[in-house]
Amino acid sequence: MAVSPQAFLPRKRRPPAGSFVSPNFSDHKLIQSLLLLSQEISSLQPVRPLLKRNSCSIIRKVKLIAVLFEELLRNPVTCFSPSAVLCFEELYIVLQRVKALFEDWSNGSKMWLLMQSESLSNTFHELTVDLSTLLDIFPVKDMNLNEDVEELVILIKKQCSETKNYLDPIDDNLRREVLKMLDRIKREIVPDHSKLAEIFDRLQLEDSTSCRDEIESLEDEVQNQTDEKSKSDVIALIGLVRYSKCVLYGASTPRTTRRRRKSAAEASYPPDFRCPISLDLMRDPVVISTGQTYDRASISLWIESGHNTCPKTGQPLAHTDLIPNIALKNLIAMWCREQRIPFETAEASDRKTNGALTNKTALEATKMTVSFLVNKLTASQSMETANRVVHELRALAKSDSDSRACIAEAGALPLLVKFLGSEHPNLQGATWEAKGNAAATIFSLTGVHAYRKKLGRKTRVIKGLTDLAKDGPACSKRDALVAILSLAGDRETVGKLVEGGVVEMAGELLDELPEEAVTVLEVVVKRGGLVAIAAAYQVIRKLAGVLREGTDRARESATATLVNICRKGGSETVAELAAIPGIERVLWEIMGMGTGRARRKAASLLRILRRWAAGLDGDLTAAYLSISTSPTRIVLPA
Repeated sequence: MAVSPQAFLPRKRRPPAGSFVSPNFSDHKLIQSLLLLSQEISSLQPVRPLLKRNSCSIIRKVKLIAVLFEELLRNPVTCFSPSAVLCFEELYIVLQRVKALFEDWSNGSKMWLLMQSESLSNTFHELTVDLSTLLDIFPVKDMNLNEDVEELVILIKKQCSETKNYLDPIDDNLRREVLKMLDRIKREIVPDHSKLAEIFDRLQLEDSTSCRDEIESLEDEVQNQTDEKSKSDVIALIGLVRYSKCVLYGASTPRTTRRRRKSAAEASYPPDFRCPISLDLMRDPVVISTGQTYDRASISLWIESGHNTCPKTGQPLAHTDLIPNIALKNLIAMWCREQRIPFETAEASDRKTNGALTNKTALEATKMTVSFLVNKLTASQSMETANRVVHELRALAKSDSDSRACIAEAGALPLLVKFLGSEHPNLQGATWEAKGNAAATIFSLTGVHAYRKKLGRKTRVIKGLTDLAKDGPACSKRDALVAILSLAGDRETVGKLVEGGVVEMAGELLDELPEEAVTVLEVVVKRGGLVAIAAAYQVIRKLAGVLREGTDRARESATATLVNICRKGGSETVAELAAIPGIERVLWEIMGMGTGRARRKAASLLRILRRWAAGLDGDLTAAYLSISTSPTRIVLPA
């Protein structure tokens, strides 16, 4: 039975040539291994619509060689000569290389295979020449073979020696057509859709799912390449396939099961691995002057936006140097490997992005894709089609900064805002999943400061995100909360968030999504002034509940939020907190077992409560400042 592509487990990188070494087996074990290996290759079939003649030829030759090993096991030789052992060991290496070549086909990109067809034809020929050389020096007469098998070895030797390097003209012509298509895109010429359809049909990329698999394979291929030109070529192919997928088969919805890998968003990763600003997995953790750790991209954007304080502590930054937290980065990478989650470092992401920036073909393909999707969304009369387009825009916005810029420049923002609120007549009844996709796309676009300010000024955006966070399913709620948190990075937007009921909404979500909700509360309460403090009065008891039962990260944010509420809200807010049974015991527990920042905030909060109880609440702000700036350890009376 022929072996399907699924017979091979996915493999990220090809093994280097030096990894194929001679096995340290006994003579009998070596022949057994050669038989199993040759039978495995013999059962394979060409798994691509390319290189058929070359692949069939080498499979046929290996199938014949397997007969030799079967005969040697049936009639074993007492002791092989050194030359025979050397031949067997070298045959083992050659057959391993043949198997690896087929494995690459099974898991690799069809487009990249096509681009490498000439090189692969040469590789086939080299492997056949290696087989011919080994069979030339193989001591047939010393093997005690029957006459039929001897004649078979001679036949295989003859076939190998007569094989010529062959490049299929059909494959070569198809490769030239793809190169022409890439060149036309580079010159900003929209491809002929009928020609695209013909190319993709011949490559058996016949639907949206196969195209998505192809894009994933090409993304893996970028990491496989060592030189910048090859990486740039693969990136251009990604742009072509992404565009073709949309125009030929339409925008797609998320797959229910993933082919090879899961994303970080699908995993429940440790809170300490998440950036306090974006709530996403940190790719490049850095430490700022206050000792807090953030993802480099998030804290850099914070500083570039004009802030000179630490987002978590509010302390002024003594300097803006960012010190890499290498130990934490290694821990995150190790955890991702264990969870089988792709972990791309910021450096790798920058290299990929820079490759796309210098690759005009990829950039123009992205512009064409975005233009097509935006036009489709504008003209859509179908809810299903609109949902698919928004999902496609979300995936594109997550890929790189160039794609985000293209989406904004193509006029997608107003459409996403309408979609989020379902106010457009064609978008009534939008699914929660689609609303979540719109929210996630908006979040991706808020990474650019100019877009964030523009979106934060739109009441419709804030209302749509708030409604989604209150009423949507869990995954959509998270998308909305993260987008709100990003908008809160702009101080002018915080007032609109408070007016839009974000504080009340976050309070309602403290039971369901405590970490995300309390982080939003901390940021909004800290920057929202007295109006935010007044709104937060209703959630004091819920925050106390987070202090009792939340994670370390949630307790830290809840403690910091309560300090701000009590410091700025006056004696009534302190009285509300003090009336909660057991609150002091909870604060003492956090002072003993919480994070460093949580311990400091809990001590501040306990001092405020004690001063209030003693009737010294006239200057809570001064009390707070004296605690937060004191270098000595705080000891409070029982």
